[in-house]
Amino acid sequence: MRLRCAVLDDFQDIATTIADWSPVRDRVEVTSFTGHFATEDELATALADFDIAVTLRERVPFPASLLDRLPRLKLLVASGMRNSVIDYAAAGRNGVTVCGTQSSAVPPVELTWALLLGLARGLVTEHHALRTGGPWQSTVGADLHGSRLGLIGLGRIGSRVAAVGLAFGMEVTAWSPHLTRERTDEVGVELASSKEELLRTSDFVSLHLVLGESTRGLLGAAELALLKPTAYLVNTSRAALVDQEALLAALREGRIAGAGVDVFDTEPLPADHPMRTAPRLLATPHLGYVSRANYRTYYTQAVEDITAWLDGSPVRRLG
Repeated sequence: MRLRCAVLDDFQDIATTIADWSPVRDRVEVTSFTGHFATEDELATALADFDIAVTLRERVPFPASLLDRLPRLKLLVASGMRNSVIDYAAAGRNGVTVCGTQSSAVPPVELTWALLLGLARGLVTEHHALRTGGPWQSTVGADLHGSRLGLIGLGRIGSRVAAVGLAFGMEVTAWSPHLTRERTDEVGVELASSKEELLRTSDFVSLHLVLGESTRGLLGAAELALLKPTAYLVNTSRAALVDQEALLAALREGRIAGAGVDVFDTEPLPADHPMRTAPRLLATPHLGYVSRANYRTYYTQAVEDITAWLDGSPVRRLG
């Protein structure tokens, strides 16, 4: 009898067609779930009869309380090689092997610039006006050339964002808790003397940090108050880096020119969430990693992970 594999949050119903699953078809029955299970009870019920689960990024938590309820589950494959919402100790205790996949830095870099450019040139406002008979030219775009881009985080994504900013002729500066001048010199950007200095002097601020205890709530009301009223904030990393209530207040009160956001405290975003109606906000439904090439990598390597596990030699183990 074949094992059963659940593919979670396959919103585009693409997981089984963008990759070749034939290497495991004779041993594994694959079921894609195109909707999201919002509660642990729903997820526990849905996965009760599955031996394998494939999950995207950190959208679906697998805490001990859930893993303890899934005695049949023996393999969990997560896209990416870092996942903070899986309890690895509980997985081990329950005999669950956890494996990951590679993930490209290119898609989030490109989406960061899509949001930043969309904000700078008022694209959504102007598009809507043109399509609905609204005013012809109602916004005045913000120039990138000669303006200052402040990057909070200069890792594999932040450094690529920096390269694009430099190509636009922007003055690029960066800061993070442990950033060194050696690193900024390597990338070709300036090292900000402090987080506060970066916020006060930047025209565009983009976040590119891993979420942890030291970075959670990194930008609160006091930090957002340092931004120029003409400044734009972009977050394609993690919602919890920014105090969400403070950001909403800044947008509603017009204390910043706007924000571009791809990540939220709850995903998928509830229909009545205030982020859906906030002014001066350009928002996308966590599309940072959603590209054809990245999905092909995720699901092709998920098949590889499953094959290797079935053969008794798991690869890309996490935890």
